[in-house]
Amino acid sequence: MSNHSNKDATLNEERVILKEKKILAEEKGILRRMNVTARLMAALVLAAAIGSGAYVYWQYASHRVSIENSEIKAPSTDLAPQAAGILEEKYVQVGDSVQADEPLVRVGNELVKAKAAGLVIAMNGDVGKLFNRGEVAVTMISPGDLRVVGRLAEDKGLREVQVGQVATFTVDAFGSRKYTGVVDEISPTSRDASAVFAISDKRAEKEFDVKVRFNVAAYPELKNGMSAKLTVIK
Repeated sequence: MSNHSNKDATLNEERVILKEKKILAEEKGILRRMNVTARLMAALVLAAAIGSGAYVYWQYASHRVSIENSEIKAPSTDLAPQAAGILEEKYVQVGDSVQADEPLVRVGNELVKAKAAGLVIAMNGDVGKLFNRGEVAVTMISPGDLRVVGRLAEDKGLREVQVGQVATFTVDAFGSRKYTGVVDEISPTSRDASAVFAISDKRAEKEFDVKVRFNVAAYPELKNGMSAKLTVIK
């Protein structure tokens, strides 16, 4: 083969190599642009998802009033002897359900009886204890009067809570299980009605009781004194 032919072949090979390098460079450029576009699209999708999630959360939160400091409780009735004496006998124990007029304890010669049907939640002292006149011997509640009682500060959504609104609540003893009720009462006065002010210029924050009624028969596991978290749906 002549030198001229060899040179032509070499030139052709160099042209092919250069062309292949150019194609590879173009392909790399295209891939880089595709990667940039893909990253941009992913960022846009992520931003949209975050924005959508934030909007959904805002919608959820704006239609609810949360009351962290809540408790399952019922009004209690204290029973006491009308005269001083020694606790001679105990006829019931804490946790017992009793009927109206059922004897609970005997102090001296006096029988201390239940004023209404209910549940014994506390008993004061053992047999042999000296009771003064009017000293509480037994405390009772009516289970049908159990409510979720939340302590809501006046600037934390109190004006948005109304009787009749649906509410949900969880109880610490039962984890994330949700219960349902209805706002039954909003206390007309704060828990601390006295005018107490701090040394600072800021007024003392007042708390009001928000009571939620629920189906006691449907939730027999809920007991007086259990801690809860309450959410009122506006």
